Amino acid sequence: MKRENVVGRANVEDTPELETYYRALEGASLGALWNVANEIEPWYPQPKSVPTHWAWKRVEPYVRKAATLVSAEKAARRVVMLVNPGRKEWSAAAGLLYTGVQVMNPGEFTSAHRHQASALRFVMEGKGAYTVVDGERMALGARDFVLTPNGTWHDHGVDESGTQCTWQDGLDIPLMNSLDANFYEVHPQTVQTPSPLSRENWSKPYSPVFLYKWDDCYATLKRDGVFEYKNPLTNGPVMPTMGARLELIDKDTKAVRHTGSVIYQVATGRGWSEVGGKKFEWEEKDIFCVPSWTRYRHGAHGEAVLFSFNDLPAMRALSLYRESHD
Repeated sequence: MKRENVVGRANVEDTPELETYYRALEGASLGALWNVANEIEPWYPQPKSVPTHWAWKRVEPYVRKAATLVSAEKAARRVVMLVNPGRKEWSAAAGLLYTGVQVMNPGEFTSAHRHQASALRFVMEGKGAYTVVDGERMALGARDFVLTPNGTWHDHGVDESGTQCTWQDGLDIPLMNSLDANFYEVHPQTVQTPSPLSRENWSKPYSPVFLYKWDDCYATLKRDGVFEYKNPLTNGPVMPTMGARLELIDKDTKAVRHTGSVIYQVATGRGWSEVGGKKFEWEEKDIFCVPSWTRYRHGAHGEAVLFSFNDLPAMRALSLYRESHD
């Protein structure tokens, strides 16, 4: 029990009689709130996730090796997960966000499927990649951003004439599992038959735009310094539970902390980030995380672009978002 000698906080001293009582409670599938209250109701968020930096030069060999050891067909999705040391039980990169690097060789493809978890993808490298979302086929290039919203059928692959491709997958799988709300289905066909998807009278809770091309996004980023991937119909986030953005880093940013977790990938350039007192020196394709309520700031050696995705839409929808610049 975590005792606190503060009015309004649990501060019960153990006695032999109480110890006997606690054992009896446990045997009846019961418990005393005062023994856990200070732990389960902290003064401020106490994330189990820790600031973590996955340098591409360390991750890349494992990603390439996976492409030689496991077939895309048998793996279903051949992905090297990025697992936070403090969130192994959820296979999470930070908080309730999952991420990993998927690798596919020319001519390979995944079988079509759908799930309750929302998913997004940021292409890291390669030529000839494509994805099919609810029948709509889209060609992908380096640094393109693509959505596979929850409940949408999707499959993807690399054309025979392409090169080995890698991309970062981001999903809210841990959130869905923590809510006991996850589902997974396999499409009746191995892959979807491509056909145009109508956007007429669009009323779905996610963006009607599935593919955000890098060149267009970067042009806006250069002008504004920040580019939010948005649902053009609502001007809100691309999906109900996850958002994403690009940030141009050409000077040191001010420190901030907020509820909700963020996963960063370096799109271009080199620089550094201080996250929870740790300093990460990063370069292109590196990935790092910012756990909830962890103070962080960035700086660049010249100019850099950071891609990131987050669970801030879920935080805001639940009225849980809070930030501080102290």
